[in-house]
Amino acid sequence: SGLVTRVFISPLDVIKIRFQLQIEQLSSRNPGAKYHGILQAVQCIFQEEGLGAFWKGHVPAQFLSVGYGAVQFMAFESLTKLVHNVTSYNARDSFVHFVCGGLAACTATVAVQPVDTLRTRFAAQGEPKIYRNLRHAVVTMYQMEGPRTFYRGLTPTIIAIFPYAGLQFSSYNILQQFSEWAIPAEGKKGGNIKNLVCGSCAGIVSKTLTYPFDLIKKRLQVGGFEHARAAFGQVRIYRGLLDCIRQIMREEGPSGFFKGLSPSLLKAAVSTGLVFFWYELFCSLLCALKNTDSTPKKEG
Repeated sequence: SGLVTRVFISPLDVIKIRFQLQIEQLSSRNPGAKYHGILQAVQCIFQEEGLGAFWKGHVPAQFLSVGYGAVQFMAFESLTKLVHNVTSYNARDSFVHFVCGGLAACTATVAVQPVDTLRTRFAAQGEPKIYRNLRHAVVTMYQMEGPRTFYRGLTPTIIAIFPYAGLQFSSYNILQQFSEWAIPAEGKKGGNIKNLVCGSCAGIVSKTLTYPFDLIKKRLQVGGFEHARAAFGQVRIYRGLLDCIRQIMREEGPSGFFKGLSPSLLKAAVSTGLVFFWYELFCSLLCALKNTDSTPKKEG
């Protein structure tokens, strides 16, 4: 599900990252701002860097999507099963989904954080490229900045990912239960569309509430990469999480924490909806295949 979804959302991800890293206000009234809005950014990136720029960092992004999705759903299914077997809580309860979803996401985040940092740097660089390919990026970053650079921005990521994923899973669960109540039994044929809509709404809710931490993470991930950002406008050096928050608040104001929110919400709606849609679809296909394989054995 992560693999298929990533192909569709990569352009939105690149635009979102460019917006998040821009110090100047996202407005056409600001002469120093490179990007003003989504359509202008699309046109600018296409003219300066070509169509392929919208899939910059796609290889590490695919590793990120597949690795994160696999670890997250595996951990979530294992945790909810553990809750069902060991405790008296209902495994379908929204609070259980919030906690299990958050813990599953934290596990997945630690596992794929180095790939996330690589993806951010590829999406952030312009032309000419600083990193030629994935191997060159890994070797250069390790030699120039050390192994800890792959975990830049991990603290705000962990702080944000627990409520983000928890809200994602719990909102999805609440919306699914609401749809089961609202739609009569005979009208439940469009199950896949329902999963897509519920997933999209869950993505919008969770992303809006935790967005500032995602922006801070991106700012910290490009630390030491300032030379590649010179063509995009002003650059800043942050000493850590609190220093980053202070500088953004002082120079860009509260709205600075929500730069790139519009493409991010589009991405969240599309990606979360598609992830749950493909996940449920692939689970159904696997169950159907399993039932098909077991039928002859039962007959025999």
